[in-house]
Order: sequence, then C-alpha cells, then structure tokens
Amino acid sequence: MTRRLRPRPADSPLLDLAGNDYLGLARHPEVVAAARGAAARWGAGSTGSRLVTGTTELHAELEAELAAFCGFEAALVLASGYAANLAALTALGEAGTLIVSDAGNHASLIDGCRLARAEVAVVPHADPEAFRKELSAHPGPALAVTDAVFSVDGDIAPLRDLSAVCRAAGAALVVDDAHGLGVLGEGGRGTPAAAGLAGQPDVVATVTLSKSLGSQGGAVLGPARVIRHLVNAARTLIFDTGLAPAAAGGALGALRLLRREPERPARVRAVATGLHGRLAAAGLDVTRPDAAVISVRAPAPGEASAWAERCREEGLAVGCFRPPSVPDGISRLRLTARADLTEADLDTAAGTVARTAPPGARHPA
Repeated sequence: MTRRLRPRPADSPLLDLAGNDYLGLARHPEVVAAARGAAARWGAGSTGSRLVTGTTELHAELEAELAAFCGFEAALVLASGYAANLAALTALGEAGTLIVSDAGNHASLIDGCRLARAEVAVVPHADPEAFRKELSAHPGPALAVTDAVFSVDGDIAPLRDLSAVCRAAGAALVVDDAHGLGVLGEGGRGTPAAAGLAGQPDVVATVTLSKSLGSQGGAVLGPARVIRHLVNAARTLIFDTGLAPAAAGGALGALRLLRREPERPARVRAVATGLHGRLAAAGLDVTRPDAAVISVRAPAPGEASAWAERCREEGLAVGCFRPPSVPDGISRLRLTARADLTEADLDTAAGTVARTAPPGARHPA
C-alpha cells in the first residue's frame, strides 16, 4: 500500500488524535499572536543561514530561554527537529567514534547515524546491558543515542541506567526528547530533567518545537562547548536557512505560556491515562502510556489501514503505523493525547476506535 498526502482544511471537523499538538497550543491565541508579531517585525523569512543573516535577536532569545527552561547550559535552534538530530549526530560522530543506537530510534536518528562518519552499532530496544557491551568493547570515543519517549509505542527509555553505562565507559549520551518536552518533568521541562540528567557535562538533548510548543523547528541542548562545536561543524546549521521568525516567535510564546501554566503537562498525561483506560476496558490491546502516545495493536497491516480509515469516516483522526515504518513488524493505530481534550472527547474517541475495530483486535473474552 502506497502512502499519499491528505490536505486538511483549516476548519477540519475531525476530532484529532493523530497530530502531536500535545498541549493544545498550535492554535492558542497567545501563541498565534506571538508568531504574527514576529513575522510583522522580522519578516516572513530569516533571509539566510544562521551564520550569515539567519540569526536574529529573536533566535538568541529563544535559545537562551529554552536552555534555561530545560536545565541545559546552551541551546542551538535549527529549522526542524529532524535537522537537530542530524546536526548532533554528524557533528559528534566523527571518524573513529562509535555510535550505539537503540533499535527503536526515530528515523531522524537513524539517518543521523548513517550520515555520521562514525562506526554504528544498533542494539536491542531499551537494553542498557546491550549498550554496555558495545561501549566497553570500543577503545576510542563513543556516544549512545536514544529517543527519550519512543514515538511508536510511547514508552520511556531507561535514561538513568543508560547514563550510568555511558559514564562508566567515558561515552556521551544523546537523547532525543521530541515527545518528552512539555509532557514530562517538572512543569514539562522534559525527560532528561525528570531523570536528573539535564545540564550534565556528558549529556546532549535534542527537542522539536513542533509538538508541545505548537510551532516548528528544533534545537540541540547541551554544554556550551558542544553548542560551539555544532556551530562550526553541523552542516544542517551551516548550510540551511535559519528558522523563520514566525516559527521562532510562536515557539517562544508557547514556552512562556507553559512557564505560566505548568499544569498543562499533568493534564495531557491525565488525558492519556483516561484514554488508555477506556480502550483497555473495551478489550483492545493497548499500550500503557508513559507520556502522551498510545498504541493500539492491529491484527495485520491491511486491517490497521482500514481501521484508521473507518475511524476517519466516523469523524476521528488517528495515526496508522505499519511495516516498514515500524521495525518490530507490528501494525497499530497511534493515538495522541492533548491537554485540551475533554472527557466527552475521550468517550467519543475510545467509542469510535472500539466500534470500528476489526476482528482479532480485542483480547479473547
């Protein structure tokens, strides 16, 4: 089955549990006003790469506030979260380096490993001992890379254990916190902060501005010396146009709103728990959410696609993951919680998913 683009209208009637607007900020009036104001002041585009004319005072302001919020020394904003992962891995994964990568990592991390000049070892999912074996066998510089919250099933990586393994081996730890920022940690400060790893000298994190912050772009967070190195070595920074001012302004507006409303992350986690409970009560094979992502397993790829389409026909947008996009070969619907969903929304969503489920999707009675 081939993929296809499906343009949505600005006023889509669908109940959206497919997107990643976890805190419900993409259309928040304050965030939209911040994006609009940035475009009016700075223009529609950044006009060049970050090293030429693409760094504005707005970009520097966003970097400073993002680093402070997440507990890191410095930050570097790029055009997307994908670009941030490529920047971190290609700049840090120099020749002679070993990168140990979790088998469940996002495609952007996989591509970063492929583009780096380092040797790459892929290890079983969420297995610190497998990381330890690879790192201990390598005599040179090394780093481990993992999603913080995995995008398919929404489970959290064992970051504390991985950090201990890396520290014992003298390796760095690179954490992609795309699905943790704004959802986990005190006030939404992210998974590294929740694990007590934010600001550590051997930890680098990447984030996206397009999920919880409702905007667009990405960033690398870490020690100032690492950020300085990326400015001089990361090709997705050096040779790409800087993030558009509207996106930077919107992300900064969302970050400031989150600081004033720290209850939003707890609400999105409560929504995820409530949705999980409803789906489990309906007998569906559903993962317990560690953050905002919920996975409902389907019997086969074709049935997963048809299931998602039936949900859409009944007014509910859900994601559909199937091989080869999922390395474990298991097809599933992917649902995402949002802080602005009501209890009635959850009843509607769970009822639709259960009502349209194919034979074999439920546990035996």
